[in-house]
Amino acid sequence: MTDLAKLPVTVVTGFLGAGKTTLIRNLLQNPGGKRLAVVVNEFGDVGVDGEILKSCAIPECPAENVVELTNGCICCTVADDFIPTIEALMALDPQPDHILIETSGLALPKPLLKAFDWPDIRSRITVDGVIALADAEAVAAGRFAPDVAAVDAQRAADDNLDHETPLSEVFEDQIACADIVLLTKPDLAGSEGLAQARDVIAAEAPRPLPVIEVAEGKVDPRVILGLGAAAESDLAARPSHHDGPHDDDHDHEDFDSLVVELPEQADPQTLAARIEALAIERKVLRVKGYAAVTGKPMRLLVQAVGARVRAQYDRPWTAEEPRQGRLVVIAEHDDLDAGAIRQALMA
Repeated sequence: MTDLAKLPVTVVTGFLGAGKTTLIRNLLQNPGGKRLAVVVNEFGDVGVDGEILKSCAIPECPAENVVELTNGCICCTVADDFIPTIEALMALDPQPDHILIETSGLALPKPLLKAFDWPDIRSRITVDGVIALADAEAVAAGRFAPDVAAVDAQRAADDNLDHETPLSEVFEDQIACADIVLLTKPDLAGSEGLAQARDVIAAEAPRPLPVIEVAEGKVDPRVILGLGAAAESDLAARPSHHDGPHDDDHDHEDFDSLVVELPEQADPQTLAARIEALAIERKVLRVKGYAAVTGKPMRLLVQAVGARVRAQYDRPWTAEEPRQGRLVVIAEHDDLDAGAIRQALMA
C-alpha cells in the first residue's frame, strides 16, 4: 500500500504512436481535481511532446509543471537528469499532487522503477502505478508498434538502447511491468482485432491485468490514478527479459462507479477475497475506500486494481465518526451490476 506521505508518480509506457501523449493531454484537461506535473522522456520527436502538453496548460497543471528530458532514457541518466527534475517538481509552490512520467517508447520500464530506490528520493515519492498503452491493431497483427519504421529510426538514433532486442520483447517487458493496460485505437482494430490483442496480452502478462479499451486517450482518471501500487517495492512481480546481475468530477460514459456502505468487518482477509472475486467474476476495475474491522481502533484503507488487493490501517477512527465502511467500485458501464456487487461484498 502506498505510504500516504509520499508523492505518487504514474509511469506511462508504450511504443511511439501508441497514444501516450494523447492520454496525458486528456488527463491534464480532466485531472479529477488533482494538481498534476509531467515529465516527458519521449525523445523520438525532440520538443514535440513537451510543447503539445504545455499547450494544454491549465491552472491545475501550468506550463512550468511540464518538463521534457531529451538526453536519453531517464533510467540511464538518473543522477544527472531524473533526480534533479523530480526534486525541482517537488519544490514547486504549490507542490503537485501527482506526477506523470511519459517514458520513451523503447525504454524498458523496470530499470526506471529501480531508479525510484535512489536514497535521495525513495522516502519522498512512490510509483503509484505503471500504465502500458498498446495499439490494438498493431498488437493483433504481431507488429506491436503502429509504425515500425518510425520506431526503428528512433532506436537507431539513441545509443543508449539495446538495438538487438526485438520489439516483441520490449512489448512483453512493458506488459509485465504494468498495473493496467490501455488498448488504444479500438476503432481501427475492430472486434476481431481487439479480441486477438486481448489474447496476446493475457498470454504475455505474468498475472491477470485489467485491460481497458481507450479511444482518443479518454479514460476516467479515477481508473488509472491513485492505484497505490508502490511498484518500486513490487519488482519481483514484474519480470523482465533483462532481469539479471546488471476538483473536476469529469466522468466518461464508458465507466460507472458505485458507492457501497459496509458494516463492520470481522476479517480483513475475507473482505479482500470478496473484492478479488469481484474483479474476476464481475470485471470490476477498481475498488477503493475504507472499512471498519471489529476490535480494531484503526480504519482499514483498501485499494484494489483488478484482482490485486492492498490494505493497511491508516489512522484511528475519531469519536465523531460512525464505524462504517465505504467502498467506491469502478467498472465499465455494461459490467456495473449494482445489486450483484453489493450482494458479493455483503455475503
